[in-house]
Amino acid sequence: MAIATFYIIEQNSTQDHMQGHIDYVIYLADYFASQGAKVYINAQDRSQAEAIDESLWQRDPEQFQAHNLVGEGPQYGTPIEIGFSKLKPHRNRQLVINMANDDTNFAETFTQVVDFVPCEEKAKQLARERYKIYRQKGFEMQTIDIENVTRSSKEQST
Repeated sequence: MAIATFYIIEQNSTQDHMQGHIDYVIYLADYFASQGAKVYINAQDRSQAEAIDESLWQRDPEQFQAHNLVGEGPQYGTPIEIGFSKLKPHRNRQLVINMANDDTNFAETFTQVVDFVPCEEKAKQLARERYKIYRQKGFEMQTIDIENVTRSSKEQST
């Protein structure tokens, strides 16, 4: 069964700001790719896709994860592919991390969807609409509070 996980972004959290959100998306993409998943990051637009790509290139060499923008990269793809709204992944991908606020008809082609519930009211309402769409398409639904995840990760590392 396909799974859709919504991460709830708390107001004034690190993820409530664009770079913090991008950093968290990269963290998730890296985690899932290290588990063997082929990940597609669906950015809101070309500018955001390029910002994610650039952030991945700026990582320390020991943290590097092979990635490419849609239409670039090796013939058989990389673990992480980055695109934006209205584009489709170049290769078959199991998991999508959705950062876009629009149409989610593409989601049913993935076995796992990661999405976000932002703080801003209009974006939150759009997330509720996506949640309904995923549920209607038969996804098993779950929600995770990012603040609780980050807090427990920090506690385990100390």
